[in-house]
Amino acid sequence: MTKKTLPFNQNELKGIIKQYPTPFYIYDEEAIRKNARRLKASFEWQPRQFMNFFAVKALPNPYILKILAEEGMGADCSSMAELILAEKAGIKGRNIMFTSNDTPLVE
Repeated sequence: MTKKTLPFNQNELKGIIKQYPTPFYIYDEEAIRKNARRLKASFEWQPRQFMNFFAVKALPNPYILKILAEEGMGADCSSMAELILAEKAGIKGRNIMFTSNDTPLVE
């Protein structure tokens, strides 16, 4: 497994903590993009174009969804809220898979 490092030092982290209340999450966009590309590349052998449908429920963050969409991923939605999040992130039409198992009629 690759050793993970933070993109900032301890002093920079202290500055971030002063600016933003804790707890908070820090995401590594470069690593997210790199891993999305690695996943997609691992399916290049198949004759049809591969698309991963990221489960929105796993991380319902519109910024992350937008990054994944830019890397060619679709969205796996299981609720109206997840569908709206995916669409706001620019994921639409055939790039959305709806996998709800008890969807209210209104949705």
